[in-house]
Amino acid sequence: MSRRPFTPKVVTANLLVEGDVVYLSAADAWVPHLSQAEVFEDEAVAEARLLDAARQTEVVVGVYLADVTLGPDGPQPSHFREAFRASGPTNYPHGKAHEVA
Repeated sequence: MSRRPFTPKVVTANLLVEGDVVYLSAADAWVPHLSQAEVFEDEAVAEARLLDAARQTEVVVGVYLADVTLGPDGPQPSHFREAFRASGPTNYPHGKAHEVA
């Protein structure tokens, strides 16, 4: 059985205390918006960055690689789950879901 080709990915997680969805930037900082995330097109680099991010247990939980597509405004979610996570909390008006652009 052959492996599927590697597709662009970002490292994502949730902040430990606040629970907000965050993304790893090229500056090795956790950022709140997918458009600010570092995009990995090389599987080995993505896996290495994932391992480094997963060690930040005092800051984030649930670290994983999420598929993205590359758009004119940066990375875009490839799947409904990631689009939902990127939009922010929906249980009451706060966070990214209600920011003014």
